[in-house]
Formats: sequence, structure tokens, C-alpha cells
Amino acid sequence: MTDPIPNSKVRTSPNTIFILAGQSNMAGRGGILQDPTTNKMVWDGYIPPECQSNESIFRLTADLVWEQAHEPLHWDIDVVKTNGIGPGMAFANELLAIAGDRVGVIGLVPCAIGGSHLKEWVKGTDRYANLVERIKASEKNGGKVQGFLWYQGECDDAVEDEAMCYERELTKFFTDLRADVNHPDLPFIVVKIVTHDFFISPNISFKEEVWKALEAVTHKLPNVRMVDGPMAVGNFDEGLNEDKGHLNVKSEVKLGKMFAHSFYSNFAHNFIS
Repeated sequence: MTDPIPNSKVRTSPNTIFILAGQSNMAGRGGILQDPTTNKMVWDGYIPPECQSNESIFRLTADLVWEQAHEPLHWDIDVVKTNGIGPGMAFANELLAIAGDRVGVIGLVPCAIGGSHLKEWVKGTDRYANLVERIKASEKNGGKVQGFLWYQGECDDAVEDEAMCYERELTKFFTDLRADVNHPDLPFIVVKIVTHDFFISPNISFKEEVWKALEAVTHKLPNVRMVDGPMAVGNFDEGLNEDKGHLNVKSEVKLGKMFAHSFYSNFAHNFIS
């Protein structure tokens, strides 16, 4: 098994920055399996070609230092859980493949926390304050945040009250965040969620309510788009881990590429001529 420990800090910083936020499927559970000897969840260490490190892709560490990005991107952020492959590196590599040098040097700001509810992200919470701090810190060397990738809602769709107010709370969250980081037109790309948190509610899901809420927010607010998580996964037996709650490596890679194409087609004109 691989235990990634960065041993060098990059002295340069990116100019094109993206925020990665939400819960476990953004943090990355691709390649996570249960060790039969210890029963602990471990990462198998496999990094697909689409997620390999690139000298033009950096990540902001938990200590707010830029370094060359490497999987797992969230290893020092989502520290309570075991992290594996998420969509972030596939997104960045695909965007570079599409746009080439015009996109510049990409900076990824991992912020996702497994098992988090939307109510833990809204203004007034510690997680919101930390998110704002990381966004502002990412721009201190002259780079600019160009997009916010959001994959969250699997916890909320297991709780009826949270699912029913998801549209209102997500709209407020995005609006508050744009104001507090001084990016009134910040692009958001959200994911149509795939599963629900069966640890919270084994048999009852309000996934369709969260789907409707996500779709509504794309119409209610400007510069919000959605990518189709179920399309990225396809057949659950082939697209999910054995736990049936998390995207496997193949699905995370496909989702990352979907993020890249959505961003490029909808928002890249903002800074690519």
C-alpha cells in the first residue's frame, strides 16, 4: 500500500485556481478497499494515467503552501478518512489537454470532507470560515480562482428535512461565498449525486428531491452548471466500490473529465482568448 508523504515544497504558484469541495466522492474514494487482515480501509496505491502528476498542476496543502499536485489530493485535508482517487487530477489533466498552455498553471485547492452535510458548510460554521480562508490564501501570490467544483448531497438526501431545504440552503451558500471571497460571478459546477448515505438511512432516500434542488440552483443563480454523476458511474456494479456508496477509480476519472469539459465549454472564455 502507498502512503503518500510530500517531501518537497514547490516554490512557484499557479495562476488558474479551482476549488474542490463537498464530501467523500470529491475527496476521493477510488481505490479504497478493506484490508482483510486489519479490517481497516486502505488505498491500493494505483494511480491511473489520467491522474498522474504534471508540472503544470499544483495543490494547496493544509498548511496553505503550494506544492506539485499528487494523489490522493485530499490526504492532509480529509484526515479522519482514508483517501484515494477523486475527480480533481483527472479534471486538471483533461483541462490542460483541451486548452493547452492557454489555461496556464493550474492550482487545485482541496477542501472536501467525507460525510459532511450542507449545513456544515454554510456561513457561520467553522468549515465555511476555513473554506474562505483557503480560497483567499490561494490567491495571495497573484493567481485567480476561476471555478468551484462541488460534489455534495449524499448525506442530505438521507435526511428528509435536509433534502427539502437543500435548494434554499445551497443557493444561500453559493451567494454568501461569492460575496465573501469577492468573486460575484464565480462559476460553480455541481454534480448530480449518485448514491445516498445508507449509514444514515439504509432504506429511505430523498435523492430525487436533492436532484431537483441542484437543477433548480442552476437556473436560479448565474454561472452554475451541473454534470451528471449517474452518467459518469453507469452500471452500479461496474462504477462503484464494493461498498456501493463511493465512486471507483474509473468513475472518478470520467467525472473529472466531465468537469473539465463543462468548465471549458461554459466558462473558459472568461480567461482564455
